[in-house]
Amino acid sequence: MEHMTALAMALVTLGAILAGYRVAFVLAGSAALFILVSDIPIAFFNLILSRIYATALSNWILVAVPMFILMGYILEKSGVAEQALHASQKAFGGSPFGMVVSVLFVGVLLAASSGIVGASVVLLALIAMPRLVDAGLDRQTAAGLVASSGTLAILIPPSVMLIILGDQLQVPVGDMFAGAIGPGLLMFILYGLYAGYRTIGLPKMAGHVSPPAWRTLIDVGPLILLVICVLGSIINGLATPTEASGLGALGAIFIAMIYRRFSIAKLMESARETVRTSCMVFAVLVGAVCFSAVFRRVGGDELILSAASFFGDGPWTIMFVVMGGIFILGFFLDWLEITLIILPIFAPLIATLDFGNGLVGTELVVWFGVLVAINLQTSFLTPPFGFALFYLQGVMGKQIRATEIYRGVAPFVAIQLITLVLVFLFPVIITGLIPN
Repeated sequence: MEHMTALAMALVTLGAILAGYRVAFVLAGSAALFILVSDIPIAFFNLILSRIYATALSNWILVAVPMFILMGYILEKSGVAEQALHASQKAFGGSPFGMVVSVLFVGVLLAASSGIVGASVVLLALIAMPRLVDAGLDRQTAAGLVASSGTLAILIPPSVMLIILGDQLQVPVGDMFAGAIGPGLLMFILYGLYAGYRTIGLPKMAGHVSPPAWRTLIDVGPLILLVICVLGSIINGLATPTEASGLGALGAIFIAMIYRRFSIAKLMESARETVRTSCMVFAVLVGAVCFSAVFRRVGGDELILSAASFFGDGPWTIMFVVMGGIFILGFFLDWLEITLIILPIFAPLIATLDFGNGLVGTELVVWFGVLVAINLQTSFLTPPFGFALFYLQGVMGKQIRATEIYRGVAPFVAIQLITLVLVFLFPVIITGLIPN
């Protein structure tokens, strides 16, 4: 009977989300509904309130989320990120392959400086998409390159996703940041190899003159320095993620001032966007706390674990089932909902398993967390609800069809899955940079 209640709760929640209702309200509302219709005492509401306070409202590490978001919006609204993109295009854009390198380079730079997929995809689409097509790259490949480069913002630190994952897995966020660097750079290389292959035979762009190196350094150098300072301070233990996020936001303001692009109006616009985005994140977080507490109380964790054991009870089998489930859910749900619903159930189980790769303790959990992050990255590119696809289609309008975008991103989704397999087989790609 407990399993039937848990199954009904899962189906009602998924159905309401797919029907278009706000995820945060669906999660919290589903929790309240099944407290009332099940045999859970009404006093359980008090326990949920205490969990909300302990998990979200008094969690100091989550302060880093709005601060990193603010850093990204300041760099976007002030035009600093756009300036870096123009500079890299001028430096590398003398050939179609140079254009590919410039888009990937700025994608990584935007990822490391903002962590906001929407901002990265929109900026790359507006500035780089026309140049890629002019360089001779077909629209499908150009769309796939722009969309996938933008999704690096969710994997390469500092990333909001990695902060949430670290909090849910109860591991240091600095270790999550360090563990994601290797897979992020590997994906960058594989993207470049594929897109470079697509440029073979295309003629060099006429009339291009590369600027002197000092000019490019002036335009890009401060942004690179900011990223190094923020990440370096976290990974080396010089600052907590919360402290480093404040440093990043202040540094973004200073950079905007250096380039004479700062204004109170732009700061206020960035602050308003930060509030909107942060409210969305924390509303879903609170809703997920409610849902998780009730779902577990009605036997949801036993339901999921028994369903997973249907395929076998070996460590690798369980891991493949979890990863397969996350990938499929990514077609329909956002990464945040998947993280907050799935991780509390499976993370404790994964931490007890022996995969025969020598990983134990924190290293094992970080390895699992980064695997989840790579897997969740595909959710931004997989139809019908891939957000990067929506951003790109919204910017490009009638210049490109949705089917062209879908075909264009398919090879890059395959590259993400190849990266996932390589990290499975060679955990050192993740653990190699984690401080001892």
